Amino acid sequence: MSKHTRAVIGIDIGTSGTKTAIFDEIGNLLASHTAEYPMLQPQNGWAEQNPEDWWQASIEGLKVVLAKVSDTIEVVAIGLSGQMHGLVMLDETGCVLRPSIIWCDQRTEREVEQMKRMVGEEKLIRITANPAMTGFTAAKILWVQNNEPDVYAKCRHILLPKDYIRYRLTGEFATEVSDASGMQLMDVGARDWSSEILSLLNIDRTLLAKMYESPEITGTVHATAAAESGLPIGIPVVGGAGDNPAAAVGTGVVSEGRAFTTIGSSAVIYTVSDTVKIDLKGRVHALCASAPGKWTVMSCTQGAGLSLKWFRDNFCSEEIAEAEKRGIDPYILMTAMAEKIPVGSDRLLFLPYLMGERSPHPDPDCRGLFFGLSAIHTRANLIRSVLEGVTFSQLECLNVFREMGVPVQDMVITGGGAKSPFWMQMLADLYGVPVRKMTTDEGAAQGAALLAAVGAGIYPSVQDACATVMKRDEALFPNPEAGKAYAPYFELYKQLYRKLIEEYKTLAKI
Repeated sequence: MSKHTRAVIGIDIGTSGTKTAIFDEIGNLLASHTAEYPMLQPQNGWAEQNPEDWWQASIEGLKVVLAKVSDTIEVVAIGLSGQMHGLVMLDETGCVLRPSIIWCDQRTEREVEQMKRMVGEEKLIRITANPAMTGFTAAKILWVQNNEPDVYAKCRHILLPKDYIRYRLTGEFATEVSDASGMQLMDVGARDWSSEILSLLNIDRTLLAKMYESPEITGTVHATAAAESGLPIGIPVVGGAGDNPAAAVGTGVVSEGRAFTTIGSSAVIYTVSDTVKIDLKGRVHALCASAPGKWTVMSCTQGAGLSLKWFRDNFCSEEIAEAEKRGIDPYILMTAMAEKIPVGSDRLLFLPYLMGERSPHPDPDCRGLFFGLSAIHTRANLIRSVLEGVTFSQLECLNVFREMGVPVQDMVITGGGAKSPFWMQMLADLYGVPVRKMTTDEGAAQGAALLAAVGAGIYPSVQDACATVMKRDEALFPNPEAGKAYAPYFELYKQLYRKLIEEYKTLAKI
């Protein structure tokens, strides 16, 4: 490489670990490192982490990736990404007051009801673009107010996880619109803190960080952080993004009409809109996008890949043993079995509500179901039924987007679902739009690094950065005949949940 090849760093503060990755200016990965840390569960349903663990993981990652690259590499900017909705509270000296209450913590049911009373359900959705939720940050702040008043009295700064790393790097108390819109304290349409919400919830605005757009420079690396990490002093740090908004940049989903579906344990569909779109029924979430002047609509289903893993672990010991013998993934054998079964799994439907549901049914009581099970069905039928049920669930979410006037003409598939051509084709057939996967998928860390490249002036806009860097595979196009064959099963699938709502509530009370 020639002298002074410009490079950018993305740091992604995940739940299980922090990934630090360094890329050249055209998006080639030069080095990456992931450092892990624990999640603390002091009580059932609680989830906390120590912010110092994130910092030490970031320092470890920076040292490792900087050591791996040539001294001809010039780091010109850093972008941050991370788990959304976490609560970090600092005192007047910048010291952490208590462990961070993170996104998956469920202790705040009372505070959710309190928010509904204090603000009003419709007003809350209209301003913050989301219904009151246990996972979002506002309810966690109220929980500390209610249960740890001494801690709250000492609090001078409230930050999100990635923004704590920003503070440690730069000394600045700053955030950006994509992550902050998951706190439920913003007027999402105005892209700023909501004075009305803060007043109604008795939260002092001075506790909150200064707001930026995702590619804007928020500060520079100070001497102490430089000495700890090996970074040069003065490197700019941009706003960055929450993990899903950063992943959107990393998949090129930064303009209206484009979307991605991630199928991991849970599943997310994420798309971009030119105007703020709010679902007053609270079935999907709206946030500010990390591309300035854009908003996002996002669904989240609880039991996607988790449903397939549950079936594998409990009913596919033969496939697991055979896969081990052949040195392949058991899911390859399972999807090969499913591929031999016709559309509709010989009249067998699966509802994938093993963990309750969020989108499009905000219902903690609903549960999984095989419907139509008969003596003709084999393990292959059940596997195909699980795949179809998870895909029906995603289509139901996508149809909410369409109902809201959010267009989707192109879909990227990421996560475990992207490894299966069979599942990719099923998604194309049901969505009715072309689907494709990325040639490389470095996720949120790459998205954060691309935002840094825009902040450093390498690219004039987020859209330009993605157009230059993102490489996608050839599209799989929908098969209209398969789409027609799925239609009656999908209609019945939708009716089943609606017919069982009361029965789910009864089951939960037994």
